[in-house]
Amino acid sequence: MKTIIISLTLSIVSFIANAQANIKTTKGNTITVTVPVNTDEGKVGLALYEEHNFMKDDPFRGARAEIKNGKSIITFENIPDGEYAITIYHDKNNNNQMDFSLNKMPLENYGASNNVMSFGPPMWSDAKFAVNGEDVAMEIRL
Repeated sequence: MKTIIISLTLSIVSFIANAQANIKTTKGNTITVTVPVNTDEGKVGLALYEEHNFMKDDPFRGARAEIKNGKSIITFENIPDGEYAITIYHDKNNNNQMDFSLNKMPLENYGASNNVMSFGPPMWSDAKFAVNGEDVAMEIRL
């Protein structure tokens, strides 16, 4: 009986040790975005998208950050390899949304990855960037 208990205990310990050895401790990539802003008023809102949800209500990740000394820094951690695009806006009045005029023109400054500036919303093909096993740092201007 003692031999059976010892064998069973060793089997369980071996199984647990083996399972832990097979767990991969993969650390995803980090994306750090710096946004220069001409005032410390309000916050910067940022959305990280994949192609299938670009410019829709459900970004891959979202964040809001304070503005200190004329810039805002946002960091996303554990981002898997892939293609992404970022949109940002300066929420000057802290109402957690981008404000538009009656004719649908933005009242708050905005920007996109690759500093795409166009008359209209950015396109995926212009704003996308790759994350491939290395951390990414970028500056996006409003």
